[in-house]
Amino acid sequence: MKKIIALLLACMLIVTCFAGCGAKDNNKLVMATNAAFPPYEFKADDGSFAGIDVEIAGLIAEELGLELEIVDIDFGAIVAGVETGKYDIGMAGLTVTDERKESVNFSTSYATGIQSVIVKSDSTYASFEDFYTGFDADGNPVGVKEGIKIGVQQDTTGDIYSSDVPAKWGFGETNVERYKTGADAVEALKSGKVTAVIIDNEPAKSFVNANEGLKILDGSYAEEDYAIAINKEDTELLDKVNDALKKLTDNGEIAKIVNKYIPANADEK
Repeated sequence: MKKIIALLLACMLIVTCFAGCGAKDNNKLVMATNAAFPPYEFKADDGSFAGIDVEIAGLIAEELGLELEIVDIDFGAIVAGVETGKYDIGMAGLTVTDERKESVNFSTSYATGIQSVIVKSDSTYASFEDFYTGFDADGNPVGVKEGIKIGVQQDTTGDIYSSDVPAKWGFGETNVERYKTGADAVEALKSGKVTAVIIDNEPAKSFVNANEGLKILDGSYAEEDYAIAINKEDTELLDKVNDALKKLTDNGEIAKIVNKYIPANADEK
C-alpha cells in the first residue's frame, strides 16, 4: 500500500512539474521581433528596444493590463514561434500574406509598407523595371537582364516577391541573394555583390542615410499592410488586440508614434 501511495505521489509531482515548467506567464505579453528593421524595431544606443512596433506593442500591453516582454529572434522564426505558442504576438513590420495566414491569424492593419529598391548612387538604372529585358503585350516582364542580382533579407516579403518568376514581377530564384539582415544585404550592395537591395521603404531610407553612396530608386516595388501575428487558437487575444488597436487609432496614439519616427513632412526618397 505504501508503495502505491509513493507511486501516486511521484506521478502527481511529475504532472505538477510539467504543468508549471515552461508555462506562460499570464501577466506578460511576449512579443517576438527582429530588432534590425528601423524605424519599426531596433536597438537604441543603450541596448534597449525602440521603434514604432515596440511603442505600439507597449501601449497594447498597457491596455491589456500586461507587462510587455520582447524577444529578439531571426525574422524567419517569428511566425513559426507564434504558431507554436512560444510567443504571444509577432511584430516586425510583418506583412499580411496568404501563406502566413495559413499559420497564424493577423490583427487589423496598423501601418502600410512600401517595398523600395536601393542602388548605388552612380547606378545607371532609373527604376526596377530597367532590370528586365522587356515586356509582353500585357505589360508583364519577359526576362531579367544578365548580371542582375537582387539582395534581400531572407524570409521577408522582399524575398518572396523578388524570388518569383519574371512574369509575376519577380527576378527568379537564381537572381536573388538572401542575407540574414537588411544591413548585410546593404553591405553586399556596397561591395558590388548585388545590383540592388529590395526592402521596406522606411528601413531603406535609414540605410541610405547611414551609408554614403546609396540612393532609392523612384517608385515602389510593392505595397502591403503591416499587422500583428497571433496564434490561431488564441481568438480571445486577437479580439483584445484588435480592440486595443482601434482605441489607439481612434485616440491618435498610433499616429503620434508613427509621426515620431516618420515625420509627415519627411523626404520620401
